[in-house]
Amino acid sequence: MMPTGPLMIEHRLIERAITDIQLRLDGQSPGKAIDPAYVEVVVDFLQTYADECHHGKEEDILFRDLEWKTLEPELDASMHQLIADHEWARDTTRRLVAANVSLAAGNQASMVEVRRLLTDLASFYPGHIQREDESFFRSAMAYLTDNEQAVMLEAFAKFDASLIHEKYRRLVQDLETER
Repeated sequence: MMPTGPLMIEHRLIERAITDIQLRLDGQSPGKAIDPAYVEVVVDFLQTYADECHHGKEEDILFRDLEWKTLEPELDASMHQLIADHEWARDTTRRLVAANVSLAAGNQASMVEVRRLLTDLASFYPGHIQREDESFFRSAMAYLTDNEQAVMLEAFAKFDASLIHEKYRRLVQDLETER
């Protein structure tokens, strides 16, 4: 399996989550409340799975390894655009967290911002994923030897194995800080 195989599998799960967001947004009129608990679940998915797990592997392993290669200018620019996309998604998710906290506290005016940010994220991910799947990943693999690809697959597996431990280490640390 090429190293991009696990990344593409992750894309399919992210697409399913985004489809759920879009269906929920489409099924509600603009004046109806969005459940803050649902938004918390979405935020957890986006921050933990889409960003830390998926984007983390891309940035900390794939893109890092490609930085050492002499990429054609178009591919290099594409990689840096993908990094900027990830930063946009992180920032938008952080703003969603703040708007959802306000909504959960009873500020109904925040509902407009929550809906807008969910819509922005649901609109963003399909195009981002398509660019990675159809143009970036295949081209990028040509720059890596079979051995480099095998090492990358191992690094992905180690990255995944440590992720859950890191999430819950931070959770306990936060609990201890709140005492």
